Amino acid sequence: MTTLSRNPYVRLVKPGIVGGNLISTAGGFLLAARGAVDARLLIATLVGVALVVAGGCVINNVIDRDIDGRMARTAGRPMVTGAVGVPTASAYGGVLAAGGLLLLALIAGPLAATVAAFGLVVYVGPYSLWFKRRSPVSVLVGSLAGATPPVIGYCAVTGRLDAAAVILFVMFALWQVPHSDAIAVLRRHDYAAAGVPTYPFRHGIAATRQRILVSIGAFTATSVALPFAGFTGIAYLCTTVACGGYWLHLAATSPTATTERSWAKRIFLGSLGCLLALCLLMAVDFR
Repeated sequence: MTTLSRNPYVRLVKPGIVGGNLISTAGGFLLAARGAVDARLLIATLVGVALVVAGGCVINNVIDRDIDGRMARTAGRPMVTGAVGVPTASAYGGVLAAGGLLLLALIAGPLAATVAAFGLVVYVGPYSLWFKRRSPVSVLVGSLAGATPPVIGYCAVTGRLDAAAVILFVMFALWQVPHSDAIAVLRRHDYAAAGVPTYPFRHGIAATRQRILVSIGAFTATSVALPFAGFTGIAYLCTTVACGGYWLHLAATSPTATTERSWAKRIFLGSLGCLLALCLLMAVDFR
């Protein structure tokens, strides 16, 4: 672990989550740009989204410090160990998020900033404060926040919500469900120890597998709407069908008690592969 990665203020922003959101933001931006990329606008949009997501993650750390203290994986986080105090972390997260929203409003436009604010409010409010602690519905609520980055990127270029923006929102919201359910299976015992009511904890692995299969199917069906609506080409269509089919294949196997972790890990890695492939094809196979 490098000195930078050990820094408590860096750990609070959850760099991995920020990076994943930037990939989908860039995909939406480049789809809308259709080859005419304004580098200044792209950089400002990515920095703005990074700040908003980082701010949301810091505030989430503040809210979840009691839960994190009961899980082995998160017991060393800065809010649990006291490396950063609650007032300091709250101010830190607020400044990051506010700075990101201001940057988006000034350069990417008010619509992009509004979409970012919506995602931030959902993540910090309904998801972190209420549903995560009380119901497996939390994944569905959180998916609404997770689906906003590609829409922010798209709206930064177009300045409007059109069919492509709606498709992007729905497909990325659906992508979140199997991705998050796979993580919940991988960390099942940790979440159980903390009393977090994940879908696998409440309903079991068999029901989770069914939800994953339905979600992947719905994600794939929504993703192919982009070429049929005239926004992407045949290469994107073929890639979407191939990725969705392979992801379904990974999820179709019925796991046993001894194989459920390896099964969930394959689904998790498949979700990342699909995300990268589709964002890349959106960037290069536009119409």
